Amino acid sequence: MLEVGEITIQEAHDGFKDGRFTAEELTSAFLKRIARWDKNGPRINSTMALSGTALEEAKALDDYFQEKRELKGKLHGIPVLVPDQATTKGIATTYGSAVAGHNVPDGDAFVVTKLKEAGAVILGKTTLSEWPTPGFSANGATASEFTKNPYNLDHGVRASSGGSGAAVTANFTILAVGEDTGGSIRVASSFCNIVGLRPTPGLISRTGFYSLIETQDTPGPMARTVTDCALMLDCMVGFDRRDGFMGLAEMVKGRLPQGGSYTAFLDRGVCMIKTARIGVIRQRFGPDSDPYCRAVNRVVWAAIDELRSERNTFIDVHIDDLDYHMNNLLTKLQRSRRDTTGPLISDPLMTKPYIPHAIADLPSTLYDIPDDLKKPSDGLIFREQRELKCEVNGLIESLGLDALILPDVQVPPPRFEDATNGRFMRDGEEYFPTNTSLATILHSPAISVPVGFTEDGLPVGMELIGRETQDQFLLELAYGIEKKIGKRRAPPAPL
Repeated sequence: MLEVGEITIQEAHDGFKDGRFTAEELTSAFLKRIARWDKNGPRINSTMALSGTALEEAKALDDYFQEKRELKGKLHGIPVLVPDQATTKGIATTYGSAVAGHNVPDGDAFVVTKLKEAGAVILGKTTLSEWPTPGFSANGATASEFTKNPYNLDHGVRASSGGSGAAVTANFTILAVGEDTGGSIRVASSFCNIVGLRPTPGLISRTGFYSLIETQDTPGPMARTVTDCALMLDCMVGFDRRDGFMGLAEMVKGRLPQGGSYTAFLDRGVCMIKTARIGVIRQRFGPDSDPYCRAVNRVVWAAIDELRSERNTFIDVHIDDLDYHMNNLLTKLQRSRRDTTGPLISDPLMTKPYIPHAIADLPSTLYDIPDDLKKPSDGLIFREQRELKCEVNGLIESLGLDALILPDVQVPPPRFEDATNGRFMRDGEEYFPTNTSLATILHSPAISVPVGFTEDGLPVGMELIGRETQDQFLLELAYGIEKKIGKRRAPPAPL
């Protein structure tokens, strides 16, 4: 069997061109790994329904290459997994819920179509939390079985993109699509030692993609390297008039990315990180008095020390009332019921007679919010979001910063029992110490980059936050970090 190892897009394409293996053989190798390690053995449980036509589609790409002597697109023959919240033609799409267990869509989500047009081979679907809400990656469609962290099988991956993160790091695929509302791509990437980008919302369509909060959600790329992440982004962006929040994609059309690809100038990131001015949001590091937070802090500060040079600068920055903003300026309590119901009614890819047409009809009380927990109107929150964005942008400008950094999460990947033992409960509500909501509130791009492991061998990611539409610049900075400290490593045996 072909050993795929930590194969990249470029290495796969070189193999096709050199005749060392075909797209069909590569696809087969990944499917066999999934069968052996994800569905059996340690049973990572990162995937759900798998494609019954992936090998056939890969063979068609091989025939195309033999006839044309060229690759079909940037992702020719590259295996990709997509989360179970994206509709996929001919592949079951349950949104993580048993009530949609028989749903096999007639068409693909817009982003899945874009990936296929670039030559990607869709292997199947990844696990997520149900209807995909915050929490551990477990759902009713899989009898609430947890997705395991490939670095320690007693720990989870959390987040609705947890299956995608686990699948990429365990080498069950080269690329995976994630979805980020308040941090799912970045949390899962941090916990799985991979690169994950939350793009500027509005660059990638959500048509056929089940959204939790329409104004905050965005699909994004997840990969083992910054280069692969950037190449995947090339193939995901594009205007779609069916998505009412796609004005940004049309506005920047023709201007982004510079050089025709988000990879065009990645190399300059090596020099950029040597001279960059980075704002460190120290106030969102967890307290050293907490051993879990201390473990993460040690890794992130060690990475910052390793990145320091004679010419770059890491500056402590302070944002007034930041804890209040991050805890109160997300619109989940105001919008989640209406925004999750909307696609089930209006998106033809999701509207099926056996799928509930309103969250109120679901066999769950997850969205039933007591009056005493309801927050101010979303109009008031949007105004406060704009004020915070102006404050942060002013801070970046006045200090001449290239980006902001902080840990994605204040703690390492939690154990499964932490889902029920009350560890993450505060005042009767679940509280998980992530830092990812800041970029969400700012509507800024943000990327998680691997920066090391705790003494217990658990991955830690560091988040870079940029300005709106500066996704390419952020990828270049991330590339510089990756090349400087190189903290990606494969999971332990048997994976």
